[in-house]
Amino acid sequence: MVNRNCRATLRLVTLINRQGHPHPPLSSSPSGIDACWKQLQRNNVHGEHKIVSFFSPLASSLKTRQWGVNIQSRCYGSASVLVQRNPKFSKLNDEDVRYFEGILGAKNVIQDDEKLITANTDWMRKYKGSSKLLLQPRTTDQVSEILKYCNFRCLAVVPQGGNTGLVGGSVPVFDEVVVSLSAMSKIISFDKVSGILVCEAGCILENIISFLDNEGFIMPLDLGAKGSCQIGGNVSTNAGGLRLLRYGSLHGNVLGIEAVLADGTVLDMLKTLRKDNTGYDLKHLFIGSEGSLGIVTKVSILTPPKLSSVNVAFLACKDYSSCQKLLQEARRKLGEILSAFEFLDSNAMNLVLNHLEGARNPLPTSLHNFYVLIETTGSDESSDKQKLEAFLLGSMENELISDGALAQDINQASSFWLLREGIPEALMRAGAVYKYDLSIPVEKMYNLVEEMRSRLGNDANVVGYGHLGDGNLHLNVSTPQYDDKILSQIEPFVYEWTSKHHGSISAEHGLGLMKANKIFYSKSPETVKVMTSIKKLLDPNHILNPYKVLPCSSIS
Repeated sequence: MVNRNCRATLRLVTLINRQGHPHPPLSSSPSGIDACWKQLQRNNVHGEHKIVSFFSPLASSLKTRQWGVNIQSRCYGSASVLVQRNPKFSKLNDEDVRYFEGILGAKNVIQDDEKLITANTDWMRKYKGSSKLLLQPRTTDQVSEILKYCNFRCLAVVPQGGNTGLVGGSVPVFDEVVVSLSAMSKIISFDKVSGILVCEAGCILENIISFLDNEGFIMPLDLGAKGSCQIGGNVSTNAGGLRLLRYGSLHGNVLGIEAVLADGTVLDMLKTLRKDNTGYDLKHLFIGSEGSLGIVTKVSILTPPKLSSVNVAFLACKDYSSCQKLLQEARRKLGEILSAFEFLDSNAMNLVLNHLEGARNPLPTSLHNFYVLIETTGSDESSDKQKLEAFLLGSMENELISDGALAQDINQASSFWLLREGIPEALMRAGAVYKYDLSIPVEKMYNLVEEMRSRLGNDANVVGYGHLGDGNLHLNVSTPQYDDKILSQIEPFVYEWTSKHHGSISAEHGLGLMKANKIFYSKSPETVKVMTSIKKLLDPNHILNPYKVLPCSSIS
């Protein structure tokens, strides 16, 4: 039963809202891993060693320019695992370029140094390849012709979407040919009855969101990088995003795909059916495989109707235990209308407020230890708001929240979301950042943040935030500049801790280059062996996105 004081508070909130107050306050197994790791080191330390420091982007850039395509090996991460250029791969020549121009036309065969810098460098500016060629196909047939030729010539290929990845999966390691899907950006069809969208892989996520909004539907996927990321890359990395809690993962929402294999074979699995129980559902091999098994060229995806009632609340909690209890209560009391449950700690909040233009604290009276953003989405505005307000008042009464604000219009809701979505940009502006995307049981998730702070002391700013409703922690270590000593304190500890607590070393960002050799922290040797056999079956020459996803030793 909500007491009278709480009801009075709510009436005060409503009154303030009507008067235009911008943010109304609501007062009130390790041994096996070690063996695999040692084997990886033995397998990789040989040949000519020209090392580029992973955490020194400027040095990497200078050395890359000096060595060009003659780079034979690179070192990434604290364990000094060398990544060597596969000697089986051919090197690009003028005849290759002329062949590609014959397929695509000269304007879609890019050799311009400035454009290649963008294609070679990841968003974090940690990884820099040395590709000399960027191809921009416009059709699936052109992608097929490119791969058929590259497979015949044994030219390594990197598929590239919006290049917003965080684990080095979308850029070359050495001189691989970059195949960009950006020119394949058509929306092919949309069925308003079923809500099924079919589009090409190069469609920018935000453009799809805008298209669907005009049709009265929404994308089940929403990311902070939606202005640049492409749906093909989203599918290839099985991107999670902000509303997975409500709509589930892409494994559930993608109904079909079209993909091109390494030898140019086109797999037409572009179904628009919700039910198809005819044998192996091969599309799931390509969702999350990061372009290592084939290039996704088209996607069909199930989209839900846009609901009229959306509410966003930004709340403060005194400790992590309160955040967990609040999540439990939200699931019970908000049920089917709960669409997002995000959390950030005070360090994350400080970073956003200090480094992101336009960000401001909706609870300015004091800085709290934790913040939670809750979004509800439903079809009955009156009922949904009553349910949310009752939940908030009950949570205040039970001292699960110490302060809060309920957005009164779309601008306030956007300003709340900015505080959560803007954290990655704020971290970049603050200096160097070590990023870890982890799945950990919710009750243990923040323990890792606290232990990392104890390990690093005053040498770094350890930030914790993420999708609490999904058990997904974004652990970030912010420092003025990259430092190998700090990195050695983070890794392999962060992976060992996650493995010990039965978590995953990659919740939604993928493995890419950064974590390929760390896969044994989350996958058994037997599982990796099966994954490797699938890779060898579909890409026997290993030309597709080499050095990524699977450990180097498994495909040598």
